[in-house]
Amino acid sequence: MDVEEVAEELYGLRPAEFVAARDTYVARARAAKDARAAKAIAALRRPSLAAWAANRLARQRQPEAQQFLALGETLREAHRTLDAEQLRAASGQRQQLITALARTAGALAGEAGLSVSDTVLHEIEQTLHGVLADRHLAEQWSRGRLVKTPEAVVGFPPVAPEAVPAARAPAAATPEATGTAGTTGATEATGTTGATGTTGATETAGTTATAGTTTATDSEEAAGAAEQPAPKRRPARGADARRRRELERARVRELERARTAAEEADGEVALRERELAEARDARQAAAEAAEEAAERVSRLEHELHDGRKARQEARTASTTAGKTVTTAEHALRDARRAAAQAAGTVQDLEGRNRE
Repeated sequence: MDVEEVAEELYGLRPAEFVAARDTYVARARAAKDARAAKAIAALRRPSLAAWAANRLARQRQPEAQQFLALGETLREAHRTLDAEQLRAASGQRQQLITALARTAGALAGEAGLSVSDTVLHEIEQTLHGVLADRHLAEQWSRGRLVKTPEAVVGFPPVAPEAVPAARAPAAATPEATGTAGTTGATEATGTTGATGTTGATETAGTTATAGTTTATDSEEAAGAAEQPAPKRRPARGADARRRRELERARVRELERARTAAEEADGEVALRERELAEARDARQAAAEAAEEAAERVSRLEHELHDGRKARQEARTASTTAGKTVTTAEHALRDARRAAAQAAGTVQDLEGRNRE
């Protein structure tokens, strides 16, 4: 028995038809003494509704499926090589194409007589995301052999076009240069150097002496003031640079805190998605187990019904046979009685003849 042909046929059936058809092929393989084929066919798992719908899409829309598989190759290669241009081009097509293909899969399922809920439609989209991210899933889907919905996070996360780094812009003037120029200009415009106002006083004294209106006393005071050393002070542009550095460090710390919070949030989302996927898998496994158990119960009920019928028929036959035996015994007794009477009559006649 060709296991590949059997698998191709089984995965083309609706999910409700899968188990009975598989068991039939297993029984045929065992009857033909083909243990290898029987074991391989028995290992085939019934697909969930979402996986079956995705498989049907791959089988019946092969041109679209090939384009989708090519997009997956491009995305995986772009993530592997960190090709920004490829990421921008491929990611732009991604969600729109997945949504369209999921709707097509839902329509194909409807044509086969199976309605698809919003939950199943979401699982189909999740399956297609997995096909893009995982080469093994892509290979299974291309053959129409998916069995269940993959986990929500597979391979690489979604990439928004704005998240991809663009080309670096030309360097602008540094904040230090801008701040220094502004400070210098302000100093020149006001003619002050700090809180003491010493320079301004010196300039005023010089101007008064030139005009010839300053007295000798004023000149001496001005000269004494000029001879006194100016108080030490920190340049204004140094303070501005320090404030900018502090602000930059604060921004870096805030960015690090934001990144940490984002990573924790992403980890929580991934955890919840895994839990949801595991719960869905458990639900699917339980549903499959319940369906298989129901099918076994149905078969056993048929066998029990047939057994009871055979037992009743056997009992009826036994009763009939018992009655037949009783009738035969009575007939035998009557025949023996008649034979004895006939034998007595013969003996009487023989005795009379001898006399």
